Amino acid sequence: MKKSLLFLLLVIGYLTTTFGQELLEPASRFSGKKPLYITLMDGTEITGTLKDLDRKKGLITQVTIRDENGKKKKFKPEEIKFMYLMPSGFDKYVSAVSLMSDANKWGKSYVKPGLISEGYAFFEQSKVQVKKKERVLLMQVLNPTFGGDIRIYHDPFAKETASVGFAGVKVAGGIAKSYYIRFGDNTAYRLKKKDYKKLYPTVFSDCKKMSEKFPKISWEDLAKHVAAYAECKD
Repeated sequence: MKKSLLFLLLVIGYLTTTFGQELLEPASRFSGKKPLYITLMDGTEITGTLKDLDRKKGLITQVTIRDENGKKKKFKPEEIKFMYLMPSGFDKYVSAVSLMSDANKWGKSYVKPGLISEGYAFFEQSKVQVKKKERVLLMQVLNPTFGGDIRIYHDPFAKETASVGFAGVKVAGGIAKSYYIRFGDNTAYRLKKKDYKKLYPTVFSDCKKMSEKFPKISWEDLAKHVAAYAECKD
């Protein structure tokens, strides 16, 4: 059993390096035993453990925790500025491997690199355009180690491209066909693969170097585009 698990982890590591994305793999399950860290809008910092994560249509509607004093507390997305949750099981390993290639970019990180390197998923509050309605949501950041003030958020409704599997388990690939993206303090909006080539000139229009560096537009290079654009704006 141990040999099979070791072999699987080696395969995951190889495939993630070979076909790796600069964006972190989003996590969907989170530990109820590992510490979580929450910073409220007023700056209050809270440490505890996760009791429940209420979702509606994939979006977080309430976070229930037990704080260090054993007291049960509930928070709405509007109350939370930042949040760190530890993924559970397989999600944790894939997230940790995905981070390896970005370690040299932590210098510009606006999050705590120590927690990210441990495998924590990072969420932040953002205004998000969901269909025709603007909402305040907790969004999972997939580029915490690069991109400056440009955020790429996990889209819980996103479909994926083909993935690579081993023994019935997806271990690499499966690039999402949509993300939410936010520039500075603006409202995040949904960016779809099918619209990317058409929107690309508009999204990165104020950086002339982009067309020189990326003569061919590919959805798979979204993370590279964001990283290059952030450097261009520095």
